[in-house]
Amino acid sequence: MISKITLLGIAIFYASIAFAQHRAPWVVPESAKEKKNLYSPDESSLARGKKSYITECVRCHGKEGKGDGSSAMKIEKTVADLSSDNVQNQTDGELFWKISEGRKPMPLAKTTLTDDQRWDVINYIRTFRKK
Repeated sequence: MISKITLLGIAIFYASIAFAQHRAPWVVPESAKEKKNLYSPDESSLARGKKSYITECVRCHGKEGKGDGSSAMKIEKTVADLSSDNVQNQTDGELFWKISEGRKPMPLAKTTLTDDQRWDVINYIRTFRKK
């Protein structure tokens, strides 16, 4: 029979791993960083990107990408401000990889959005750039 102390130790161990994963930098493979967006940010791409963003991203990232969506308060991790220099200074390839792969609690969008939709979302996210 496992003691309560052993169970508590196991729980603390796994909690510390989860905590460390959220604090660790989100490293993108070099090959992904160089990937180029297939779509220019024209009206059509931005409209498609906005539609996909509203469907998949707005709940957490908010209407203007500030990380203040209706579900953001329910998440223990800080939701990224997509208008921040930190996000806006990333390459399209970096954003594409992160959106595709996700990182808990962010789901991986490669199961819900096509490649084309993700490129359009990136174009739309670029409209959040602080002026």
